[in-house]
Order: sequence, then C-alpha cells, then structure tokens
Amino acid sequence: MKICFIGPSYPFRGGIAHYMTLLSEELRKKHDVKFFSFKRQYPLWLYPGTSDRDTSRLAVRDGQAEAVLDSLNPLTWIGTYSRIRKFDPDLVIIPWWVAFWTPQFWTISRLIRRNLKAKLLFICHNVVEHESNSIKKFCTKLVLKNGTHFIVHCEEDLKNLRDIIPQANAVKSFHPIYDAFKNKMADKKQAQKQLSLSGNVILFFGFIRPYKGLKYLLEAMPDVLSQIDVTLLVVGEFWKDKKQYIEQIGRLGLNDRVVVVDKYVPNEDVGRYFAACDVVVLPYVSATGSGIAQLAYGFEKPVISTRTGSLGEIVIDGKTGFLAEPGDSESLAASIVDFYQNEMERGFIDNIKKENKRFSWSVMAEKIEQLCGLEQ
Repeated sequence: MKICFIGPSYPFRGGIAHYMTLLSEELRKKHDVKFFSFKRQYPLWLYPGTSDRDTSRLAVRDGQAEAVLDSLNPLTWIGTYSRIRKFDPDLVIIPWWVAFWTPQFWTISRLIRRNLKAKLLFICHNVVEHESNSIKKFCTKLVLKNGTHFIVHCEEDLKNLRDIIPQANAVKSFHPIYDAFKNKMADKKQAQKQLSLSGNVILFFGFIRPYKGLKYLLEAMPDVLSQIDVTLLVVGEFWKDKKQYIEQIGRLGLNDRVVVVDKYVPNEDVGRYFAACDVVVLPYVSATGSGIAQLAYGFEKPVISTRTGSLGEIVIDGKTGFLAEPGDSESLAASIVDFYQNEMERGFIDNIKKENKRFSWSVMAEKIEQLCGLEQ
C-alpha cells in the first residue's frame, strides 16, 4: 500500500519529529512510504526555546524525507498537496498536537478529502493541547473533522475526540517506546562519574513547562530528604519562569540536592542522564501523554508519575513504577520514599523489560494497518 506522511522530521528536534520518523521507518518495511516534511516549522519569535533545530550528531532522521512545507508560506501548502496528489496514496498520516498548525493542516487535509480517495489518519498526541482555550479548541475541531481515522494514546483523549467528533473512527494505541539510543547508554557508575554525581539519583527530564509540575516535585524534596539521601537531577530547557524554580530551590534549602541542567540535550547525550538515575519522576499536573515516559521505558528505567492522561495507563502501579496524585507533593514524596526503602528498582526493571513488547513500533504499525484496512 502507498502511505504518505506529513509532519516534522530531522533537522527539527523533539518528540513529534522522532515519533514520525520512527513510525515511517516501521511502515516502510511493508509499504511504499513518502514523507513530506518541513522547510520551516515555527517562526523564531513564536518558539519559546533557543531553537527548534536538532544539533545532535546522532540524529534520528528519515533519509527519504522531502522538506517541502513552510508553515508561513501558503504556496508550499498547496505544493505539498500537489505532491501528495501525484503520489496518489491509499493513506495520508498527519500528527496533531498544537493549534498553530490549523491553517496549514486544514488546507492540506481539506484538499485531500475533496479530491483524493485516500484515507486520512490523524495521530492525536493532544486532542486538546496543553494550556488550551476556546479558540484553540475550535481550531482543533476545524482540522480534525477532515479526518477519516484517528489514533489517540489514552482514554482521556479518546473521550476528548468523541466530544468533538462523536462518530470518529478512532482507536487507542499506546505511545511506542523511544529506544533508538539505548545502545549509547553508559552504566550507572560511569554515567554518575561523568556527571559528578553519586548515590541515589532521581531524574526529571524534558522541557520545563508549568503543566509538568516540577514545582510539586521540588516541594516534595524536603520530605524525601528527611528519610532518603537522594539527588534530584533536572535536565531540560526552561521555556519560561526559570527564575521562580531557582528561587524555590533556594527557599527550600535544596541547593546541594538539586542539579539543574538548563539545555536541550542532544541525542548522543540522552543516555548518560538516564543511565545516571535510578528512577524517572513525572509530576505532571495534566497531560494526555508523555514521550518522556516512553523514553524512560526505552532505557528500562522505572517511572514515578501522577495519575493523569496516558501516564495512569502506561505506568503499572507497583509493577513498573508508582502512581501519585497530581498536584500532591506529599503523595509524590511517599512514592519516592517507597521506591527506595523497599528496594523496588530491580523488580521494576525486570517488569519493564516484559511490558515493553506492547509498546513496540511494530504494534503501532499493526494498529494503523488494522484501523485503515491496509493488511496485505
């Protein structure tokens, strides 16, 4: 079957670009795949980080992706559609995650639905984006109503989608694991030595944004430290309000127990941070999904998370990690202490190795084939 991808890939960075690239590689094993990627993703004034370009030496790239779509140039939107029409695919796959892409994806998807026989699959990383509002929700409905098929990653998003499109032909499929860099991971002692760390280490990884709840993890640390000697490693680019987190660390007397690495980590260095930790902590206040949880599983690291979105479905409480309550620093502290006092790391890792089979890219490809009738 002929499948067309539209979305980010290298040289753009981040989880969506990695996701689309790895999925295209998996589907290419059995299908004829074209990948139409971006020339420009976000204008510099709009992107909150330092850059949306991936400077990694070990890049996740699709060597066959064609950079054709410029987010600010409508002529490239029409040009992208023209390329799709020429390819004449059986299926077009588009990711959906933020309302910024409304004019571009609405234009392309509308032209596809009006003029081609192709099925149109939206992979919804967020049906309703983080920090949403009524305008963004309207934009989401405008675009997604052009879809014929949908994949979501959690029950919450399935409900959100059905609220917008009651008859949506949709299935839930868990976000696959990111294990592309596992072979680059050092052992724990070596990684801790390289990072000037020692002893018990918990990791918070990824862009720092309010919905990710870092402040609650910081609030939990004094309680944790009263019972367990541990270092919190915070690794990720601050998109806003870095000052308030630094002030909170000082106010709580945590300067010697919190290590902050304020940068986007290139792919070849990601494994070092995960290798250095015992457990990854995701104190999210709200979320429909998290690529960080699947990155942790890819490195076979236990996860302590909050019960929000897909995290409450991916993390098996007491088996692959612990689940705490969102916005509850006491619950979070209790889970961290429980993890160490009851020596749960080894057992959790063994369980993760078994559970990772259900998070493979091949499982996701099979879901798409079954949903869209592409079985050969």
